[in-house]
Amino acid sequence: MMGPLASHMVMHILLMNLLAPVAAMTACGVWHQRREPVGGALAFATAAQLFGLWIWHAPPLLTPALASVRLHLLMYGTLFLTALLYWWVVLRFRGSHSWKPILSLLVTSKLYCLLGVLFVFAPRALFTGMVSHNPAAVAPTPEAVLADQQLAGLLMLVACPTSYVLGGVVLGARWLFAMEADEIERPNTGEEAWT
Repeated sequence: MMGPLASHMVMHILLMNLLAPVAAMTACGVWHQRREPVGGALAFATAAQLFGLWIWHAPPLLTPALASVRLHLLMYGTLFLTALLYWWVVLRFRGSHSWKPILSLLVTSKLYCLLGVLFVFAPRALFTGMVSHNPAAVAPTPEAVLADQQLAGLLMLVACPTSYVLGGVVLGARWLFAMEADEIERPNTGEEAWT
């Protein structure tokens, strides 16, 4: 049976790594916008998602968030909305600027995985007061709390490459196909190819 942190992580992964990209793809399919995002949109979306991810998983915020239904829903809402914004911006890049979202996905995946690594390899439980808010529950042993934290980290490490690296691969393939189509439309031969 999963503990509270691992259960939270499953929901977090479903929201940020599955539901948000699918919703962003759907939004991009419904609203066909030919314009790429403006200059700082990708940097803002990347920073917002990473900030939300790290701030909500800091022990002083995550412990009370899991104890309060309202705060917990606020956490899930902000994690989902920042992920939706991030994926919506990432998926709108086309053509020669496609390297930008691929670089962003690489950075985001590394920092996402780093958080999972911290959960797995922390020498002690980082979230000790999470289950004490339920008076009917028997207080878990420190070993059980640490095992729950490690399972939550492992879930993050599995989800990280699955979504962000796969997203980078898909965007890279789309970029290569766009370059190939561009070459077919405008073949350069002779002297024009060197200028």
